[in-house]
Amino acid sequence: MFDLFSSLQTPTAQAADLRHVVLGTPIAAAVQPGQGEVLFGCGCFWGAEKGFWRLPGVVTTAVGYAGGRGADPSYQQVCTGRTGHAEVVRVVWDRAQVGLSDLLKLFWECHDPTQGDRQGNDRGSQYRSVIVVMDPADRALAEASREAYGALLSKAGFGPITTEISSAQAFYFAEPYHQQYLAKPGSRPYCSAQPSGIRLGEFPGGSYSLPAEIWQSYDWSLPHCVLRGDNAPIRLP
Repeated sequence: MFDLFSSLQTPTAQAADLRHVVLGTPIAAAVQPGQGEVLFGCGCFWGAEKGFWRLPGVVTTAVGYAGGRGADPSYQQVCTGRTGHAEVVRVVWDRAQVGLSDLLKLFWECHDPTQGDRQGNDRGSQYRSVIVVMDPADRALAEASREAYGALLSKAGFGPITTEISSAQAFYFAEPYHQQYLAKPGSRPYCSAQPSGIRLGEFPGGSYSLPAEIWQSYDWSLPHCVLRGDNAPIRLP
């Protein structure tokens, strides 16, 4: 089996000891057989992480940085735009419960992947749209979904997708206070994502595991839909 966790940097001592505030799982746990791992960048990682931890079958999530120069950057360094890192969410999922197709559907629908180096009011290369797959077999599916969603956006009058898709880049855990930020008391309710309103349907190679009812919990026509939603995982009907 491809060693998914081998592509990650060793987590800091702080990250290694942290448990997910909502799911209760270790945020830096190694990926187990039958699980998958992917990194998603879609604007500010606070709101993006909440969107993914709510999906049934997600084992754990964490926020961090990927795709830049230099090891273990700080939030302040990434915010300068000089390191080239993007804010990303690490998602580990149980392949028997939820598919990569489901995760890709949430990724494409939760933001506007045509905005380049920004998302909404957040501007800078750290907010660019990215997908980093750790298992080479997952890359073809990510690329097929990008092509299909790009065609849908084009028909709706949007520009070309700017999302980068790459394989096995190093991931650096963000500082502890960023982890599951929106689930913590006193957090500032903020999400810069600007969903296009276009839904991803069937696409070549895609196969959805979750029932259609799940997606009713994400109403992208509402401003800041993720902030309005409960922190708890969505229950299967």
